[in-house]
Amino acid sequence: MSKALNIVWFKRDLRVADHLPLAMASRLGPVLPLYIVEPDFWAQPDASARQWAFAAESLEELRSDLEALGQPLCIMAGNAVSIFREIHQRHGIAAIWSHEETGNGWTYARDLDVSAWAREQGVPWHEPRQFGVIRRLASRNGWANAWDSDMAEPVTSTPKALNPLAGDWPRTIPQFADLGLKPDPCHHRQRGGRAAALATLESFLGERGRDYRFRMSSPVTAFDACSRLSPHLTWGTISMREVAQATVNRIRSIRHLGDPASKNWRASLISFMGRLHWHCHFMQKLEDEPRLEFENLHRSYDGVRPDVADQTKLDAWCTGQTGFPFIDACMRALDRHGWINFRMRAMLMSFASYDLWLPWRASGLHLARQFVDYEPGIHWSQVQMQSGTTGINTMRVYNPVKQGLDQDPAGAFIRRFVPELEVVPDAFIHEPWKWSDASSLRYPSPIVDHATAAKSAKNTLYALRKGKEHKEVASKIVTKHGSRKTGPSPAKRKLKAKSEAVQGVQLTLDI
Repeated sequence: MSKALNIVWFKRDLRVADHLPLAMASRLGPVLPLYIVEPDFWAQPDASARQWAFAAESLEELRSDLEALGQPLCIMAGNAVSIFREIHQRHGIAAIWSHEETGNGWTYARDLDVSAWAREQGVPWHEPRQFGVIRRLASRNGWANAWDSDMAEPVTSTPKALNPLAGDWPRTIPQFADLGLKPDPCHHRQRGGRAAALATLESFLGERGRDYRFRMSSPVTAFDACSRLSPHLTWGTISMREVAQATVNRIRSIRHLGDPASKNWRASLISFMGRLHWHCHFMQKLEDEPRLEFENLHRSYDGVRPDVADQTKLDAWCTGQTGFPFIDACMRALDRHGWINFRMRAMLMSFASYDLWLPWRASGLHLARQFVDYEPGIHWSQVQMQSGTTGINTMRVYNPVKQGLDQDPAGAFIRRFVPELEVVPDAFIHEPWKWSDASSLRYPSPIVDHATAAKSAKNTLYALRKGKEHKEVASKIVTKHGSRKTGPSPAKRKLKAKSEAVQGVQLTLDI
């Protein structure tokens, strides 16, 4: 091979369309499309076999798409620095091209290692943005407008062809067991890949999304009404820009229509566009402050909850055996689907943090593994928000019985996922412990008294918020992380914190 390679390093951007690194590299010489399967990454406590299954399906399609362009995807397993070193020694690397990644702490450390090696070897590493997240952001001022401008940029064209490389490059996609992952059956998981992403987008914008804003809160309706694009955005089988522009085009196509259905469509899709903004808004928080994956954003809450989770309570919550039917139904639905809607994610996390008083890192890791659409930047920001440790958001303590009555009044969702309660009369389905024959059920009694546990948790956290020092730190957090189009005046910071509390309710990505 006479020329050094331009390596396009695919991470969580498993597509050839709207892929700027691929397009730019293809203009400069021989291109090696590379995906590195990193066993150490998949050994992290937030990784799971269901996530790998979605990624593997997406890799299969990416491999085919690249083969159609002329050069199949190379798949190598091991440490990224070691693999780049080996390729550089054998063939020479002209440059590395990849999208910026706002991942978990492990990927952050890995990227630092790759960057150090590349500098040492004099190998340029180009990292254009994939989302609206801005690296080394000096201020949030103007961030929202920058997002709008970025999403309005033309979609990058796919290269017409890639020159095939000589040699036998590895192409095998490992099985989950090869990575040391435990079996993780998720029977109703969404399928990965570009084709599935496009079909999901089309069905949402053309059929399913009309009543999105009204039906996204209840798990009874959300599985159809929500876009279900979240795992595809997480793994990059479709780009945020593609989704945003398709949504804007759909809004434009119906804005002149005055019929009720068109009005519903327009209102729902405008709401959906807001969710796309919030996706990147929360990722920006982790980009700006990586420690929030591991530490309380507001350090006044250090030591408030125990460092080690009560294993009995954690296990009951994880397996849907808390004795609260709606909580357990949501957790079991998540286990089967790898997805559940935003309000239920928030409720599950709130119940773990307030009712069970579990440390948010322990419960957050379980949810991370369950979510096929796990996006670290959004997930950990929201875990802390729902646990009351940001210091700036209103504490949300969900009443699990009231939520069930509001979102599943007939108990259909509960009966589907908690079949032990099938014989319980409708009047008691949300509180089976009040039924006269409750002792005959193979279902646990409530693990805690909600009213008592919630009151104790709120009193503890509210007491910490009263001090002057807490308020001063909270003001700095709002200044750094608060969403705004222009910089907030000191008088508006308190209002901004309240606004975030109202709007930022999704846990991980479930748009």
